Amino acid sequence: MSADTLSVSILPGVGPQRQRTLGLLGIETIADLLTYYPFRYEDRNAKAGRELADGARVTVRVTVDGMPGVKYRGKRASTTMVPVVTEDVRRLHAVWFNQPYVKDQLKPGRKMTITGKYDAKRRSISVAHHDFVVAGETVHSDRIVPVYEVKADITPKILRNLLAHAVKTYGEQVDELLPMILRQKYKLLDRCPALQQIHFPKDGEHLHQARRRLVFEEFFLFQLKLQAFRWLHRHEQPGVSHPIPEEALATFAERLPFAMTGAQRRVAGEIVRDMQSPVPMNRLVQGDVGSGKTVLAFLALYAAKVCGHQGALMVPTEILAEQHYRAAQELLEPLGCRVGMLVGSQKEKERRQVLAEMESGDVDVVIGTHALLEEGVRFRSLSVVITDEQHRFGVEQRSIFRQKGHAPDVLFMSATPIPRTLAMSVFGDLDVSVVDELPAGRQPIQTYWITPDKEERALRFIRGELVKGRQAYIVCPLVEESEKVEGVVNATALYEMLKDWFAGYEVGLMHGKLKAAEKEDVMRRFTKNEIQVLVSTTVIEVGVNVPNSTAMMVYNAERFGLAQLHQLRGRVGRGEHASSCILMSKPDTDAGLERMKAMVATQDGFVLAEKDLHLRGPGEFFGVRQSGIPEFKLGDLLQDAKIMEVARGEVQECLRAADFWTLPSYQPLVHYLKREKVLLQRAGD
Repeated sequence: MSADTLSVSILPGVGPQRQRTLGLLGIETIADLLTYYPFRYEDRNAKAGRELADGARVTVRVTVDGMPGVKYRGKRASTTMVPVVTEDVRRLHAVWFNQPYVKDQLKPGRKMTITGKYDAKRRSISVAHHDFVVAGETVHSDRIVPVYEVKADITPKILRNLLAHAVKTYGEQVDELLPMILRQKYKLLDRCPALQQIHFPKDGEHLHQARRRLVFEEFFLFQLKLQAFRWLHRHEQPGVSHPIPEEALATFAERLPFAMTGAQRRVAGEIVRDMQSPVPMNRLVQGDVGSGKTVLAFLALYAAKVCGHQGALMVPTEILAEQHYRAAQELLEPLGCRVGMLVGSQKEKERRQVLAEMESGDVDVVIGTHALLEEGVRFRSLSVVITDEQHRFGVEQRSIFRQKGHAPDVLFMSATPIPRTLAMSVFGDLDVSVVDELPAGRQPIQTYWITPDKEERALRFIRGELVKGRQAYIVCPLVEESEKVEGVVNATALYEMLKDWFAGYEVGLMHGKLKAAEKEDVMRRFTKNEIQVLVSTTVIEVGVNVPNSTAMMVYNAERFGLAQLHQLRGRVGRGEHASSCILMSKPDTDAGLERMKAMVATQDGFVLAEKDLHLRGPGEFFGVRQSGIPEFKLGDLLQDAKIMEVARGEVQECLRAADFWTLPSYQPLVHYLKREKVLLQRAGD
């Protein structure tokens, strides 16, 4: 039988309770156990007594040389000490804190190996309860020892013992997934010895080769799922062809109040070619803040209408939905497009009317929020779906949106520049376009980093902008005062203070706790310059467009990631006037200091994204768990970026092969796709 189907309950010592605990770790089969990788390793090769370094974590072989003594302090605290002698006849004390039960195992004359922190002054080693073994038990000492995440009654010792038994007894029953040609090409270990060495490596080189093989496998299988899904989507689900007339495209361009940039024209051509093909479009459009991606979205929506279908644009906030709705009405309705909006705060009568018009086809273009995903939302003929700020939506949400049409063309928009390393893993199934040119006339935003003692000077500068008839954003991380976070400015208190500072001007307050209608009212007044200073949390981060705003000040800037700071900064500099962004921060970490320096040094969102990725890591890059960023068991998107790139290329080569689905050497991969439900059914199966 395969290790994939054998239950861990067949292992010695795994009863119902332990099986349940292993299940909490995601371990249900022998294969799950064998692929439950260590998160680090410890060198527990024993040292001689004379080699022990003060303060270091050490492993040493000793003989118990006396009776253990237990000292109690209070009702629970205790210290167990036992004299020991090392192999080179050095006398020490082994110490266990709050583990009086160990004294029964510390018999005079017993030989054992202990691991712990060495205190040279006291000549003692502090030992954790699972860090000593009887001499001869080499699974836990006298080697490079794996360290695992554990839960409840599963201790590191228990897990290592289970793995040692599983490797020895069932290691040969793991399925080999990688074709021989790839293993030979990259000199990769076979899967069985790789799994043995990842858990119990002979030495550092064996560990390196095991990890190299298994990371390649993990990335290869991940890319296989992405690319196979794309292959099936393109070859087995015919989409809607949009034969867009040239004159319609010319009419659209003429309606624009500005000339498209070269980058916009290039990406528009890529979108049009995709839409003209019967193969469903699956494209990500990346562009820095203010690069003009929305126009490209409107072009795709217009093309759907011209070809007799409907298009929908989903955005993360109602403020952004209304902003796009107004812009779409202004641009598209003169071209014959009927535009509708669907958001959560709509009154029931208005909502029912919009839903009826969508289902009957009386609206051609719908702008909406998550409300578009709800059951009961139906279209007559939805052929284009567009997700703006796509990382704000989870993988399942994007999938539900796509299913509102029949194999529609799909366009994702992102103003959060995504480093190539991350784009390959999160969006490996997409074509990627980059709008890498800002519209003519845009002036660079001057960015300054100041410390809190310069606050008044910065506020005077902002007042000077107000005198010129301009507007300003003041951003801070918290809505209200928090007992948990000291020294962090909150929007509510800052709003009260700034009303006096900017006497004679209207100061508004915006944050996530306001009701939707209240947010809409504040934003509408700010857009009309009825509010001159908007004190806000990061709810204004995405999409808000007020060209008259020329100044921004961010309090506690060290609390934001680079991508978020760049998004915030992009709220100014959207008009013809020179703009400034002031970051007030006194960072107490090296990473915080690096973020401030990077923001001052560049306005290139892609440069900042790479920096942010390295400072915070992939898991925190977007700041939301549902973003679709994969959590790999072993691979690291930064450390192993080259392996991901190679794996992606090899998967593409495999899928291009005419005999991929039938050649015996590829059958383990085909079965894997079936098991993962990527390949549900193929003709002839």
